[in-house]
Amino acid sequence: MDQLKPSSANSCPLTPLTFLQRAAVVYGDCPSLVYNSTTFTWSQTHSRCLRAASAIASLGFAPGSVVSVVAPNIPAMYELQFAVPMAGCVLNNINIRLDARTISLILLHSESKAVFIDSHLRSLVLESISLLPPDAPRPELILITDDRRDFSSTYEDMLQSGSENFEWVVPASEWDPMTLNYTSGTTSSPKGVIHSHRSLFIITLDSLINWSVPKQPVYLWTLPMFHSNGWSYTWGMAAVGGVNICLRRFDAGALYDAIGNHKVTHMCGAPVILTMLANYPRAAPLRSPVKFMTGGAPPPPQVVLRTEALGFSISHGYGMTEVAGVIVSCAWKPIWSELPAAERARLKARQGVRTLGLTAVDVVDPGNGRSVKRDGVTMGEIVVRGGTLMLGYLKNPAATAKCMRGDGWLYTGDVGVMHPDGYLEIKDRSKDIIISGGENVSSVEVETVLYSNPVVNEAAVVARPDEYWGETPCAFLSLKEGVSPKPPECEMIEFCRERLPHYMVPKTVVFMAELPKTATGKVQKYALRDIANKMGTLSAASRM
Repeated sequence: MDQLKPSSANSCPLTPLTFLQRAAVVYGDCPSLVYNSTTFTWSQTHSRCLRAASAIASLGFAPGSVVSVVAPNIPAMYELQFAVPMAGCVLNNINIRLDARTISLILLHSESKAVFIDSHLRSLVLESISLLPPDAPRPELILITDDRRDFSSTYEDMLQSGSENFEWVVPASEWDPMTLNYTSGTTSSPKGVIHSHRSLFIITLDSLINWSVPKQPVYLWTLPMFHSNGWSYTWGMAAVGGVNICLRRFDAGALYDAIGNHKVTHMCGAPVILTMLANYPRAAPLRSPVKFMTGGAPPPPQVVLRTEALGFSISHGYGMTEVAGVIVSCAWKPIWSELPAAERARLKARQGVRTLGLTAVDVVDPGNGRSVKRDGVTMGEIVVRGGTLMLGYLKNPAATAKCMRGDGWLYTGDVGVMHPDGYLEIKDRSKDIIISGGENVSSVEVETVLYSNPVVNEAAVVARPDEYWGETPCAFLSLKEGVSPKPPECEMIEFCRERLPHYMVPKTVVFMAELPKTATGKVQKYALRDIANKMGTLSAASRM
């Protein structure tokens, strides 16, 4: 047997891009994308992706060059998830909720050669380009619209110039980079996560199996595709010939209309979407069940109860950009279905067990790497290993080595416990990350802005429960001596709003004579979190 070796026939590079060609053959006449009054079939989507890839390749970029996309969940955004890597480039989806300064940093750090821009985000991206250093190369700009003002070409122009007979660029190795996603994009040194064709192939199939996705589901895009490529369901829908229902923007009414009009079967999103659906005044029981995968923060049990009463079947998963999608989920045991509704909701709020694509997950003492007790109480750091993990951080070997250590684990930075039944539950997040509406908010970033205010002496930001967003930043401030009168809360909020993406702006400001500190002078954030929790949950009006 030792003479049997890998050959070119049995070692073809794994990549999720192959799912598209199969979808065109098996589901060619079936709908692939629905957007307003436009419907494409899988045959048409395959052709459009090849044309786009052909046009991108004709721009002459070197293999592995980064091409960025700044767009919401529209057909072009979906097509580019295939077209950019099919052209031999690395796909970089940029969060459209970021400000121009942060987008400029990402474009500079990634050395993006081209940017596809949704027409509604034209001014945002043009401003970000203007903030690039004078000596930095300017990327090619392609507008996703029929209006070509300020742009040399549009997306549809490129499709017309491309060839549907284009032989797309098969990766030389399955370890070649395919995507670049920034963890938050909110610091002066953003961390860009590089994933290979191999890891994305594994996470895509893993996500379909874990969620028991059948052939030809109807998938409603409420999860932004710029969030870890839509948790891999961008490529996953091609694998199963699903129908992608795209919405540029939405509210609860639009979601219920789309569910009813298109007979939606599956959707993903942060707990804020569940809250939106649960609290809609005109919500009525669904005609058919809809499976909903949520993540980003534990869904409040009360929200799970309300949405399941309406006909949604809630699944809860855990993942991070570094692992490309959901790698821990609350695998349901039949016996749990006999429990009272409140207990079922509590169990569903736990993160759960590893998915099949992950080799192992554990909770360890970060000091010695040993597993903590499986008692649901002893906390430690969550660590993972397996084929869905990233290659590393772009241009940041130190951060890569800190995260992916020599003991064979990726240290997530999340703090959790392991229950006696082997199910994982997150208890806290390192570095005081706040998850608001599915977005990661760095408390340090917000504090840095607050400290730039001339009246602020001390600043600390923690999470406060929010009925709509799940969590929102709560700022605790002490003022410099002699400052009088005390500035109003709204003034501090507006100060942040002018300097931060809106989802990072504190919705609560508390003034104190002095912030609580340890004996070594460190701010006791756990004490501030306790105060914020005792203040109660912000009402849904905080979303305004």
